[in-house]
Amino acid sequence: MADGFGAFTRRGEFNIGAVTNFTWFASPLMIRHTVFFSAKDKADVDRIFDGLSMLAKIPHVDHFEVARNLNRDTLSETVDVVVYAEFKNEEALAAYKAHEIYQSCIDIVRPLRELRIAADFPASL
Repeated sequence: MADGFGAFTRRGEFNIGAVTNFTWFASPLMIRHTVFFSAKDKADVDRIFDGLSMLAKIPHVDHFEVARNLNRDTLSETVDVVVYAEFKNEEALAAYKAHEIYQSCIDIVRPLRELRIAADFPASL
């Protein structure tokens, strides 16, 4: 990554500022899953929130949160709802995404959303 926060080396090591030689292991580490949503129509934010809240019922998730953005950042107001989840490993994340509730959530939320940005990354601690 060239964003100044860190970079993966060719040997799979991750460098963050003064912290170097952190090795990323693909499957054994917990995975953090963060997704940002914006509504096409701000009147639908509650419907998006309710639809995403269904995901908490999926058994493969270790920790789950859905929240409305407080919009305290003066540089950006695009995000309306945020999902944050933690999974034991990549297999648990894949099982979560394959669950029927996940598809039901997509059926509700996709027509209402303008933007969806997701990031899955290994927990470093």
